[in-house]
Amino acid sequence: MGRDTKLTLSRWDVAAAAGVVASFGMGLVAVCLSMPASDYSFLKLPRTLEDIQYLRDNLESYTTDYTIQVLVGYCTVYIFMQTFMIPGTIFMSLLAGSLFGVLQGKPLVFSLWPDKLRYFQEQVARRREKLLNYMLFLRVTPTLPNTFINVASPIVDVPYHIFFMATFIGLIPAAYVTVRAGIALGELRSVADLYDFQAIATLFLIGIVSVTPTLISKNHTVENA
Repeated sequence: MGRDTKLTLSRWDVAAAAGVVASFGMGLVAVCLSMPASDYSFLKLPRTLEDIQYLRDNLESYTTDYTIQVLVGYCTVYIFMQTFMIPGTIFMSLLAGSLFGVLQGKPLVFSLWPDKLRYFQEQVARRREKLLNYMLFLRVTPTLPNTFINVASPIVDVPYHIFFMATFIGLIPAAYVTVRAGIALGELRSVADLYDFQAIATLFLIGIVSVTPTLISKNHTVENA
């Protein structure tokens, strides 16, 4: 007899979800009340590079004078989008870099991941000509944490278009693995089961394929030297 896979939500589940939404809403209201009276009709979730530039141009003065409020508002929206899987967090990451720059993020990265940052900086400098392939490799494989890559990329001068393309394409395999695991949700015993040996091996295989052009180009350069 087949199992009933219909998803049901209890009153407590609905109340918890409503409480989370209300908490984010109150946080945004508190930020808005602490800001000066002005026309904020330009505020919207960025979906294109043009939207990011438009928001940056309008928010730059507020970022300088009301840094804490803008930062809290940004973090609230970003966490809300991540919590409810709302597409567009990559544009929010780009917006953060353009608004806050590397001066505010650099001390944090140096204090949290000093060794990883030095390693990442060296690798980016060495692979500048085939940087997209290397960034794809990092996105596909669990070599470096995605959070670290998001924060450190502007510090080591990874161009926006390389960061965007590597993130857009490179996270698809990992998303596929997660979705595949979700289909078999009843068989999972822990979060670790999301990435079994086969899944990790597949990701590394895709990552190796992505850096193959870089390795071939490097060999040709050595042979011609």
